Amino acid sequence: MAPSFRGFRRYKHLLLLAALACCSGVAVAQVPPQPGTQVPGYYRMVLGEFEATALYDGFVDLDPGLLKGATEKDIQTLIARMFVPTHAGGVQTAVNGFLVNTGDNLILVDAGAAACFGPTLGNIPANLQASGYETAQVDTVLLTHLHGDHACGITNADGTAVFPNATVYVAKEEAAFWLNADIAAKAPEALQPFFKAAQQAVAPYVAAGKLKKFNPGDPLLPGVDSHPLPGHTPGHGGYLFSTPKGKLLVWGDVIHSHSVQFARPEVAIEFDVDPQQAIATRRDVLALVSKEALWIAGAHLPFPGLGHVRHDDTGYAWVPVEFSPTVRKVR
Repeated sequence: MAPSFRGFRRYKHLLLLAALACCSGVAVAQVPPQPGTQVPGYYRMVLGEFEATALYDGFVDLDPGLLKGATEKDIQTLIARMFVPTHAGGVQTAVNGFLVNTGDNLILVDAGAAACFGPTLGNIPANLQASGYETAQVDTVLLTHLHGDHACGITNADGTAVFPNATVYVAKEEAAFWLNADIAAKAPEALQPFFKAAQQAVAPYVAAGKLKKFNPGDPLLPGVDSHPLPGHTPGHGGYLFSTPKGKLLVWGDVIHSHSVQFARPEVAIEFDVDPQQAIATRRDVLALVSKEALWIAGAHLPFPGLGHVRHDDTGYAWVPVEFSPTVRKVR
């Protein structure tokens, strides 16, 4: 069948356009290659006179089998309900640190894993710099506990301090456990790397007289108090930043899986030194922060790890911060 006259005219028109493009020297637009990179891993929030900057260290794949206290089916259902992608190694889990500029101090809470947990981590120094600060400007490092994904990042591979002008704060009970040579020697073989990582991390600060131990609940700096949260480790704790405009609790490892443990606070994780104490702590702090509407910063919550906790009929729910310009101060 012969083409219609209208179709023939359209065909001639397309041929003419192609010829003009070819012969006039006009380049045909090409789709650019995909950059394949993400934005720098920092997010800024202003709380009263304090500026809090979430810093992304990277991620680890968490095996859901490490969660204890619910059936495998229930855990998988909760993960699927939150549309959390599961990889061959497990569920992608963020590792976050938090930089707080109080106007008097530049404070880093947890420093990430450096090279202790593989190539997907160790980005806090670069993201701190991308956020407009330098590691030498940090005067205080507050560690929620001495697990490697929180403490290894304070020390370089050559044993020097990443934060040369900082004093490092650790709870006395935490230091008494992980930095005790006798306890380390008697620990199971599987735990030996945890002790070694903790001791190597703090070594340059101990040598410089810049490791400071405190009692749970002690006030540490103006507007900053320690907040004991035991169970995950013997001296695990958070830090409460208080301003007249609001409060922020940086709570370390209260939650490892946001999809499971908010809805089911009774679910522990294999890394808990005292699972029952960790569960009791989680129940208590979730009740507290939801009632008082505190801002939360979580080390393993989806980046930036900032938000609120809401109580609901089935337990609790995570309400992440809404992106906003820093000129709008959070109240």
